Amino acid sequence: MTVSTTTRKKSYTGNGSTNIFAYDFRIFSDSDLKVYVDSVLKSLTTHYTVSGAGAASGGNVTFTLGNTPASSKSVVLLRTLPRTQATDYVDNSALSATSLEDTADKNLMLIQEIDAVAGEGFGFAETVVDAGTTTVNKNAADRANKLLSFDAAGGLIATQEIGVSRGNWAASTAYIQRDIIKDTDNNNIYLCIVAHTSSGAVPISSNTDVAKWVLLVDAASATTSATAAATSATASATSATASATSATAAATSATAGATSATASATSATAAASSATAAAASADAFDDLYLGSKSGDVSVDNDGDALTAGDLYFNTSANNLRVWNGSAWQVAAVSTSGMLTEISEDTSPQLGGDLDTNSRNILIDDAHFIADDSGNEYIIFQKTASAINQIDVTNAAADNDPSITATGGDSNVGLTIAAKGTGVVQITTTMNPTLTSTGKALVLGF
Repeated sequence: MTVSTTTRKKSYTGNGSTNIFAYDFRIFSDSDLKVYVDSVLKSLTTHYTVSGAGAASGGNVTFTLGNTPASSKSVVLLRTLPRTQATDYVDNSALSATSLEDTADKNLMLIQEIDAVAGEGFGFAETVVDAGTTTVNKNAADRANKLLSFDAAGGLIATQEIGVSRGNWAASTAYIQRDIIKDTDNNNIYLCIVAHTSSGAVPISSNTDVAKWVLLVDAASATTSATAAATSATASATSATASATSATAAATSATAGATSATASATSATAAASSATAAAASADAFDDLYLGSKSGDVSVDNDGDALTAGDLYFNTSANNLRVWNGSAWQVAAVSTSGMLTEISEDTSPQLGGDLDTNSRNILIDDAHFIADDSGNEYIIFQKTASAINQIDVTNAAADNDPSITATGGDSNVGLTIAAKGTGVVQITTTMNPTLTSTGKALVLGF
């Protein structure tokens, strides 16, 4: 049969699952096909099997179980024929056309193979007429640590080192090709390309013989770049340090502000508790002193049973009466000079808790609740037509009391403000976070 293609190689990339790879050229036996996975030669029958030997259209290589090429691995199928001739033609025997053609086909395939190998190697173009020496005549020991290059006649040699180090450049020194020197002015490394006797001085870049040298290592530029990089790194580090310092100061300020807010909230809670206690005391007083009545009564102002010590002022008899536990009796005091309004007493005192009896305590604008020395605990400021206020709620065991903004609006914030340059402190043993939500300031711990 004819040989209509020069193809002798197929290449693929494995995906970890495909184990059958096709080839589309003729081989004579399974062993004529070499299989490589990632440039590693695999073994016939051990790693793979071949089908289609003798067929002009080729066949398949099937990898055995456990030898499927992994993902991204290269797979190369390469026809490599033995350099032998196994057909024996006997005198006066029948000459088989198939046998003769197979021999011719194999020889042509071997020529293709040799041509492919030669074409993939180093060589000269067919148009080159002066290739010179194209073989190296040195043994391995003589070729060791040498470069493959061309001599002065253009012949292939392997006798030149990269260059010969001559140390620091010096004036009045004979240099030849491939001498290597160091410029002591800037540490640059140069290779001599024209033999000459040196003159002048370094740097070589401004020397009259500069054209006779080629720069191998630009140490001067590297040093400049390194210095610039170090300067930039130092500046960046300084900037980072400054930023860290600013961040630390900001965090410290935030912590102080949170501490102040906690302290203010604590004071507000105490003041609200005092107001609640005062309201309770007022209610208790209302139950103790029933006020002015035209005659004896059988229940207190809340409709509850009388208790011993209850008082009221009898406007008909114009005297103060006390309940002794079973009957009203006139208190042993004269009504002359007695108070008819609490406002007439500039320092009134309660004998027990004041119970507001589900009533409110009304406080004039800008008036306050004070301690027993007359110092303000809390001052109440009045806003016309106010609909929003503060709720102060106590708590049972294992729960937290609260100060809550509430009122007629859907969204009500809570303002805690310091005076002048003072700060709002919130004191806690945990780290607070401040979150702004709508109009509200949320203090989370």
